[in-house]
Amino acid sequence: MGSVTSNVISIGELSRLCGLSTHTLRFYEKQGILRPAGRANSGHRQYNREDVLWLEFVLRLKLTGMPLAEIRQYADLRAQGDVTLQPRLTMLKLHREHLVTRIDELSKCVGALDEKIATYRKMIVKARAPRAKVTK
Repeated sequence: MGSVTSNVISIGELSRLCGLSTHTLRFYEKQGILRPAGRANSGHRQYNREDVLWLEFVLRLKLTGMPLAEIRQYADLRAQGDVTLQPRLTMLKLHREHLVTRIDELSKCVGALDEKIATYRKMIVKARAPRAKVTK
């Protein structure tokens, strides 16, 4: 995500910055993943640097495969303040364990693909090699 150059940005600016639609940002707000945005005198949503940093973290959680329901649960805990530090830590440690397991699984898949690619390359080289003439 890019950087915030002013103290507050609009929902359109946040959308461009993070790559999510304004509809998705409003949905995240309704679901409690994003805190209700501050409002300008015109009633338009305004997001600050802390909102952007939080959204960056949410997007990282999504990218690592955390389900939206768990992200919502984490956001609910976060909104309750420091009294929920331990449960938040537990959630993140558990998610990290799942992520490490998934990385290991994907690494094994990459290894299998590498072997198959090497096999095909050898087969292609062999198929292109000139064949010796058979004499009678």
